[in-house]
Amino acid sequence: MPAHQLDITALYERHRDDLLVFLARRTADPEVALDLWSETFAQAILSKRRYRGRTDAEADAWLYGIAKHQLLHWYRRGSAERRAMERLGIERPVLTPEVEESVVRRAGLDAIRGDLADAIGALSHDVREAITLRVVDELPYADVARRLSISEQAARTRVSRGLKALADTLDPRSLEEALQS
Repeated sequence: MPAHQLDITALYERHRDDLLVFLARRTADPEVALDLWSETFAQAILSKRRYRGRTDAEADAWLYGIAKHQLLHWYRRGSAERRAMERLGIERPVLTPEVEESVVRRAGLDAIRGDLADAIGALSHDVREAITLRVVDELPYADVARRLSISEQAARTRVSRGLKALADTLDPRSLEEALQS
């Protein structure tokens, strides 16, 4: 497939379901997963001209790269923004109880939530406190460091190590394995 002829519709058809499960497993929240899913496709539409790949595999990896970027951005912000969706007039599908149940079941979220609770409980008190201040309370690292009476670099290290441990618990599969499923 030439770089200038990326077929977003075909990409959507190939990955709409798997991408939603991919995001749900990483957020443990079907509504957030739907927000990120919509934002990923909106960004793919917006950045279609910058795509330089030539194969379906390259297009797939490009799409999951966008999804990972959206996920990382959500982790940093604490919520998914909808600016691109609104600008393009794209609406996120309504999360009906049936859709939510389906996403929860297909992504195995009940088990993941239990595993996550166990993983959080296994973190040291210091790491758990740093993650709570940074992720839950959305404090800047400087404030986390001040509250914990540590350096800002130490706060960043604690949060980073804790989030990596939690991410490994949520879905230890690599991106390559996710693309193959």
